[in-house]
Amino acid sequence: MLRSTHSFLLVAFFLMGLNSPIQAKMLHVPQDYGTIQIAINAAAIGDTIIVSAGTYNERIKLKPGITVRSEGDDTKDTMGMKRAEATIINGQGNNGQHPGVIMAEGSTLDGFTITGIGNFDEQVWKKHFDSQGEELSDEQGAVNAEGTIPAISIQGVGCIVSNNIVHHNGDVGIAVIGIEGRLNHALVTSNRSYRNMGGGIGIADFSQAIISGNTCHQNLRAGIGCRNASPIVIGNSCFKNVRAGIGCREGAGPIIRGNECYSNRRAGIGIRMANTAPLVENNICYENDMAGIGNRDGAEPIIRNNQCFSNKMAGIGCDGSKPLIVGNECRANSLAGIGLRGGATATIKENVCLENKLVAIGVTHGSQATISGNRLIRTGGVPPIIAVKDGSDATIENNDINGGGVAAILVQGKARISRNRFNGTGDKQGNAIWVWESSSVIISENNFDGFRAAVNASEAIITVTGNSITRFQRIAIAVKDSVKPAHIYGNRATTADRQAKVIELDGPAGIVESNELTYE
Repeated sequence: MLRSTHSFLLVAFFLMGLNSPIQAKMLHVPQDYGTIQIAINAAAIGDTIIVSAGTYNERIKLKPGITVRSEGDDTKDTMGMKRAEATIINGQGNNGQHPGVIMAEGSTLDGFTITGIGNFDEQVWKKHFDSQGEELSDEQGAVNAEGTIPAISIQGVGCIVSNNIVHHNGDVGIAVIGIEGRLNHALVTSNRSYRNMGGGIGIADFSQAIISGNTCHQNLRAGIGCRNASPIVIGNSCFKNVRAGIGCREGAGPIIRGNECYSNRRAGIGIRMANTAPLVENNICYENDMAGIGNRDGAEPIIRNNQCFSNKMAGIGCDGSKPLIVGNECRANSLAGIGLRGGATATIKENVCLENKLVAIGVTHGSQATISGNRLIRTGGVPPIIAVKDGSDATIENNDINGGGVAAILVQGKARISRNRFNGTGDKQGNAIWVWESSSVIISENNFDGFRAAVNASEAIITVTGNSITRFQRIAIAVKDSVKPAHIYGNRATTADRQAKVIELDGPAGIVESNELTYE
C-alpha cells in the first residue's frame, strides 16, 4: 500500500510539471526503431517505449517525461520479472565512459537487466570479501566518487526506476545523487542489484529518494549506501554484501525502516561519522559477521524497535557514538546484546536482551550509559549480565535482570544502581552486584532474590541503602577494604539460615544502621 501510494504521488508530481502531449504514443523496439536510444530520440513527453526481449549493446539517455519498459507482463522468474531477465542492456565492459542508463525528470525505467557497465572483477571482489572490505578505501566504488560510472544514474531528477536487475557492473549499481536546495525525489523500487563493484544502490548529496522493496546482495560495498543525503529506505532486503547491508555516513539523515539485513560481511546496518543521524527502526538484522546494527565515530542515530539476533559480534554495537537505543530485541548474539566502547554515550531504554553469549549490556573503555526499563535474561554462562568496565560510568535503574554468571552486574568504574529487580537462577548463582577496586557505586532500593550475595565490594567507594534481599547465602552485603567509609543503611534481608548476616564489613564504616534481618 505504501509503495503504490508513493508511486502514484510521484507520477502525479512529475506529470503536473510537464507539458502534456495531445496524444501519447507507443514506440516499439526493434519493430519500429532499431535501438532503444533511437526510439528515445523520437519520443515526446508522455510516450512509452516498449522494448522486446533481447540483448541491446548500448548505453541510453532518457528524455523528460517518457517511459522505457520491457515487453511482457509481471510474471516472476528466478531473479526478478521474466521480462526483465529477458531484456538486457549490455554496456560491453569498458566500452564507454557513460552510465548504462541516464534518467531524466519525470522518466521511468521499468523491467530491464543492466549489465556490463564497466568490468566486474571476480578476483578483486573475492579478495575484499575475504578481508571483510578492510582494504577497501572509502571512495572505491562509492556513489559520486571521482571516476565512478554507475549502471543507472539518477542525478538531481525525479523519476521512477523499477523492476530492474542490475548486476556484474564495474561500479555502483544504481546511483541517486541530489542537488542542494532542490527537491529531487526519485522512486527506486522492486529492483535487484547484485555483484557490482560498488554498492548495490548508492544515495548521495542531498537526495531525498524513496528506496523501497529492493533486493541488494553480494555487492563490493554496502547493499544500500547513503552519504550526506536524507532518503527513505524502506522494506529492502540486503544480504551477503562485502560491507554493511545498509551503510550510512557523512552527515546522512535517512529513515531506515522495515528492512531485512543478514549474512553481510560487516554489520547488518552500519552508521558512522559525526553529524550522521538516521532514524533506524523496525528492521531485522541477523547472522551478520559483525554487529546487527553498528554505529561509531561520532554518529548520533535513533535505533528503535529493531530485532538483532545471531550476529557474530554485538546485536547493537556502539564505538565512540551517541545513540538513543529504545525498544529493541537483541538475542543470541555472540558478544553483547548491546555493547558500548571507545567513549560512546548512550541512552539504552526498554530493550529486551535474551541469551547473548557474553553480556546483555556492556559499557567499556570510558563510555557512559543510562540503562533503564530493560529486560535482561541469560540462563547460563560465566560473564555478567551488565558489565561497566575500564572506568566507564552508568546509571542503571528500573531494569529486570535475570540470571548472570559471576555477577548480574559487574562494576569497574562508576555506577548508580537503583530500583532494579534481580532474579537469580539457583544455588550456584554468583553475586548480584560485584564491585571491583577503585570503583564508586551507589546501590539503592533494589530487590535481590536468589544470589550468593546482593553486594560484594572490595577496595571501592560504596553506599548501599534501602534494598530488599531474599534467598541469599550467608552474607547479604559484603564490603572489604573500602577506600572511604562505607555507608550501609536501611536494608532488609530475609533468610531461613540462622547463621546468616545482613552485613560483613571489613574496613572503615560510615553510616551503618537500620539494617534488618528476618528469618522465614
